[in-house]
Amino acid sequence: MRIELPREAERFGSNLFYGVQKIYELDAGSSQDTEFSSQFHVVHKISPEKIYEVESQMAIIIPVKNERLKLLEGVLCGIPHACLPIIVSNSTREPTNRFRMEYNAVDNFCRFAKKRYVIVHQKDDYFSNAFEATHYQEILNEQGMVKNGKAEGMIMGILLAKFLGKKYVGFIDADNFFPGAVFEYIRIYSSTFASANSIFSMTRILWHSKPKVIDSNLFFAKWGRVTRITNNYLNRLISLYTGFETDVIKTGNAGEHAMSIDLAMLLDYSAGFSIETYHFINLIEQFGGILESKHPDVMQNAVEIYQVESRNPHLHEVKNEEHIKEMIEHSLSVIFHSPISPSELKKEILRELKKLKIIEKENSPIQPTTYKALQSIDLHKFFCKIDLTKYCNFSTN
Repeated sequence: MRIELPREAERFGSNLFYGVQKIYELDAGSSQDTEFSSQFHVVHKISPEKIYEVESQMAIIIPVKNERLKLLEGVLCGIPHACLPIIVSNSTREPTNRFRMEYNAVDNFCRFAKKRYVIVHQKDDYFSNAFEATHYQEILNEQGMVKNGKAEGMIMGILLAKFLGKKYVGFIDADNFFPGAVFEYIRIYSSTFASANSIFSMTRILWHSKPKVIDSNLFFAKWGRVTRITNNYLNRLISLYTGFETDVIKTGNAGEHAMSIDLAMLLDYSAGFSIETYHFINLIEQFGGILESKHPDVMQNAVEIYQVESRNPHLHEVKNEEHIKEMIEHSLSVIFHSPISPSELKKEILRELKKLKIIEKENSPIQPTTYKALQSIDLHKFFCKIDLTKYCNFSTN
């Protein structure tokens, strides 16, 4: 892959937020380019060998809830062979056992593709027992089962990736219509990790476009409504602290993102649709130098956050207006309720939510549910409770 080096970077404490990078070639060939060996070059070529090395150490987590099986199969098709797909399903089991259908579809596909896989259900007893035994009860509901939600599934996937010894973990939504886009996203993950200088790194995808049909014609929209609003307030937060206006953050709601497992274990998480936005907030809270950090070793180094614009358009399931409003409120709520949020920014967020008629005049944004960092879990005790023999295949034959 041939990828542009970051043109700019916004430093905030130990965080290094890189500006958006562009892709110049999805396949840059295997030969060496002497013209790009100069220290003044602006495009970086990642060799196939480096990409394969990273992908062989990467798990791709796919949260699923009653998605169409053809879409799930398409996502699996787009995952490079060296990566391990981890499907975390919260699909219904009654009256129709959708999870059993997903397992059969995944098993059949991976058998023909000669691909390893892991598939688990969010409500499996051994997960709730493992969280209970390791005093991580906040993720459990009143019935003692793992709560519904994408964030909870992502947390389970990260722990499974850690259990299986992976160094990187990437996330792909199961409602993506284009397998080629999935393939590109993961190649972007592996390319940035291959060139990262820090073991604490994150990559976030900026969609090239989101096609929509308007008057029987395709319109390739650049920005979604939620993303535009979230990016604005994240950039305002940074600007209010630095004193310099910035628009460096372009991926405030990036569902397609990846992290080194070292960083994934240190971050706190937020439930609901706010999880992607909360990544930025928690990075600033933990490593921004405003609050005292629990990780002085990380503060002495750096956390690198890459943002890369894809070339493939992104086409997924269309969400209704209520869903859009819910996403906006959840995303802005983690900024509003953060202890690092200035009062001026809180007032601006309130005005925005009231203008959009998402909250009433006398109300405040919902208080987000947060989960403490996964490094707080006794991993040995947790993994002793996990049984992966039923729905996994680690054979390459």
